[in-house]
Amino acid sequence: MTSTSNAEAHDARTPATQTHDVEIDNSNRSTTPDSAAFLGFIMSGWAEPAAAEIAPRPAASFTPARRAALSAAFPGKRLVIAAGAMKQRSNDTFYVYRAHSAFSHLTGWGSDAEPGALLVAEPTAEGHDFTLFFRERAGRDSEEFFANPEIGEFWIGARPSLAQVAQDLGLPTRSLGEFVAGADDLTLDDAELARAASELRLVKDAFELAEMQAAVDATERGFVDVLASLPRASSAPRGERVVEGVFNARARLDGNTVGYETIAASGPNACTLHWIRNDGEVREGDLLLLDAGIELDSLYTADITRTVPVTGTFSEVQRRVYEAVLEAADAAFAVVKPGIRFREVHEAAMAVIERKTREWGFLPERDEANTAFHRRYMVHGTSHHLGLDVHDCAQARRELYLDGVLEPGMVFTIEPGLYFQSDDLTVPAEYRGIGVRIEDDVVVTADGYVNLSANIPRSADAVEAWVREAQGR
Repeated sequence: MTSTSNAEAHDARTPATQTHDVEIDNSNRSTTPDSAAFLGFIMSGWAEPAAAEIAPRPAASFTPARRAALSAAFPGKRLVIAAGAMKQRSNDTFYVYRAHSAFSHLTGWGSDAEPGALLVAEPTAEGHDFTLFFRERAGRDSEEFFANPEIGEFWIGARPSLAQVAQDLGLPTRSLGEFVAGADDLTLDDAELARAASELRLVKDAFELAEMQAAVDATERGFVDVLASLPRASSAPRGERVVEGVFNARARLDGNTVGYETIAASGPNACTLHWIRNDGEVREGDLLLLDAGIELDSLYTADITRTVPVTGTFSEVQRRVYEAVLEAADAAFAVVKPGIRFREVHEAAMAVIERKTREWGFLPERDEANTAFHRRYMVHGTSHHLGLDVHDCAQARRELYLDGVLEPGMVFTIEPGLYFQSDDLTVPAEYRGIGVRIEDDVVVTADGYVNLSANIPRSADAVEAWVREAQGR
């Protein structure tokens, strides 16, 4: 997938102690009793919560090094990394909460992070002391637990205590109400801090690499589910919604949710790069382009695309296009190793795209400016970094991203494609309406790379067999 991620765009300027981005007043329709007799009754007669010994989560042994690296970049500065508030969807409903990626990276707090939490780094002579502030649980002796639908446990379930989170994450914790903002605080709306937090994730540690593999493996299971559902999708008026729903169900079973809006594009819809309406038919004889990834509870996500024949067999022209894209992907894989520039991955893929479309007679004669006419049929980039965000490290400097040198531990996609729009008169009629993308997730190693998604069929023959096997044919 090639759009700009919105995960890093959480509004870091939300007031520091606010857990929801708007306050909702439902007093005009509230039926909650408020008599002294009722309050006394509902606040009493509760068992003491069972004491639970919480072992630190696996990420907790990796986050100190991440925080130390950020500390070293800002000596003497007080840093405030906000998880972000819950975002209003409409009226008194909110989107499912997801913390800012920089906050999750530095704390290890994933899908269970508390809205409005703050990681505060107080400068010391040796570096920084880090403290996690969040709004802790409300006791049963408080009206909040039953009367506040935004944070009350009767409404949203049990919330962790300060002590529990301290044990879980290996961080000192304090009540959010104790936080006092400073005039010189650096927050994530500061470009330098946002950039540094983003660049910290360019090279993944061992915990992150394991999570990336787990996310890819879960995504593979989702793809198999989709292939098995294609006969049902073909008989539905909006079959793409069947595909989307089946994959998203796997995401909720094996992870937190999808890492981005699933692209389930059948037939000509595959030529729309970010087709997320997913309201089209899935017709026999068409190709289905599925671009999807599962986000784990740790918030690390996969990003995989496969283009498959709905009935299990490519037509001659479909196979020709597919194998050209596969050749471009393989050319990109072939150059991946430490020491090359990230941009070289794209260049290797595009050389194949240019050669193939020129061989097929689709391009004008070369001009003096060596115009990249072939980009008409593939306007997006070939690769982007991947991790907590589907487009991870998006605020890193260009010299460390597109012009950066590959290092072991970097994770990114390789995703060339060819898209021939239905109304494109520069290509023969039999090519129009065909869109193909093949996308894999790659980690750079000391001597080359590992394709994290290598178990997901890629060749045309293997894809055909995969579809037929999933459907029991």
